[in-house]
Amino acid sequence: MDQRDRETNILGQPLVTCSLSPLTGFSRDGACRMPNGDFGRHGVCAEVTADFLNFTRGRGNDLSTPQPHFGFPGLKPGDRWCLCADRWAEAAEHGVAPPVVLSATHADVLGRIPMERLVAHALTDEQEN
Repeated sequence: MDQRDRETNILGQPLVTCSLSPLTGFSRDGACRMPNGDFGRHGVCAEVTADFLNFTRGRGNDLSTPQPHFGFPGLKPGDRWCLCADRWAEAAEHGVAPPVVLSATHADVLGRIPMERLVAHALTDEQEN
């Protein structure tokens, strides 16, 4: 069995793809996996908002500006992206956390963010697809 087959989401089910366009994930495979080398713990699949993008830019992490030399297209509101668990939690504390795709959010983020907080920011089933 491949390592990918053992990864689960916060619902206890197999982790699903967050986004292929733009291509996200620490390993740039579309999924919010959290491999050993991912010290930022990019496990929260979120649909970014303008408020969140402005907030994270103010914290020194500009996700809006394209960085072609890194293959990064820059994000716009509505894009799905694997966010650092701590940055998402910080945004939640400031009232600007973007909505979460529960089925594509890695189970290991529950060590940093309570399930109730993620569920409170969840997209509905229709919005997830």
